[in-house]
Amino acid sequence: MLFREITGLTDVKQSLIQAVIGNHVAHAQLFHGAEGSANLALALAYATYINCENKQPDDACGKCPNCAKMSKLAHPDVNYIFPTAGGKSVLSENFMTQWRAFVKETPFGNLSDWLERINIKQGNIPAEESRQLIQKLSLKSYEGGYKIVIIWQAETLNITAGNALLKILEEPPEQTLFLLVANSAEKLLTTIISRTQRIAIRNFTDEEIISYLTQNQSITLERAKQVAYLSEGNLNYALAIANKTEDDQHTWFASWMRMCYALNILKLVPMADEFDAKGKEYQKAMLEYGLNIFREIFLYRNGGENLIRLEGDELIFVQKFSNVLNINNLEQITTILSESHYHIERNGRGKIIFLDISLAIARLMR
Repeated sequence: MLFREITGLTDVKQSLIQAVIGNHVAHAQLFHGAEGSANLALALAYATYINCENKQPDDACGKCPNCAKMSKLAHPDVNYIFPTAGGKSVLSENFMTQWRAFVKETPFGNLSDWLERINIKQGNIPAEESRQLIQKLSLKSYEGGYKIVIIWQAETLNITAGNALLKILEEPPEQTLFLLVANSAEKLLTTIISRTQRIAIRNFTDEEIISYLTQNQSITLERAKQVAYLSEGNLNYALAIANKTEDDQHTWFASWMRMCYALNILKLVPMADEFDAKGKEYQKAMLEYGLNIFREIFLYRNGGENLIRLEGDELIFVQKFSNVLNINNLEQITTILSESHYHIERNGRGKIIFLDISLAIARLMR
């Protein structure tokens, strides 16, 4: 990944480049940005620039041996750590083939996309990753330069893994650089945050998303503008909208709401089983999607049609469903979804949670 392959964000790019040129590279840095931001892409471009043998004023050369290795995510002095199912047999190094393909396809992908790719329901970074990393960093670098560790979705470090990293973050080996990439930095141990230099990555602007789509996708300028508006700065979501053929998430959610409204227990029970069979990230994503739809319903019912960021079947659903929903109970419905998201996050049983909120929503719809 090179800086020029990332649309916009010129100020952040220049700040990172100047840190390298001025030899002010902090040993531990936290690239914090919302889902669909360029936090991973910038960390990769930064690592490439640091390793480049022929640095340019505004980017890595992209041609030297180190740049070639970085483009393939195969540099021997760069270690990648990311969520897996945990345990000794499912460490990051065992998923490098899938990881390289995932990043090549989209460095803006989210955790749910990644876990689906490797067919794992719930991912985390286990303590064994930290132990093995400490052993690797005790060795000399192959190329004689920086040893770099890129930890993607660092907030999924379990407590033991996080604590195991603390000492090496505080007293790292010479010429060692940690790049932590996170969407929810508040979930990291405060002791880890205090040992990192925080780099805030903003969302993409509509203009940056339009530029990326028109240059990298077979899409018209007019459609790119529509997608940019709908995506709210999330480039991963923008790509999903631009390339989608069928919205399974909306279809499933719309069916769920119809079953709730009809209080069709015979359909809700098998839907609960289906929900339970999905991974935790899918379950959370569905509840987040529901919160977004109810937000749009609120806007529609209160004269904010021009603020709605939906189209097609989703927009039709909002328009029709808002006419039959008891709008006075909308706040309670969103509270139920938010609380359910909290319980799923803390490993609550999906089937029980789903049935509970289905019955509660069914009551509030009337």
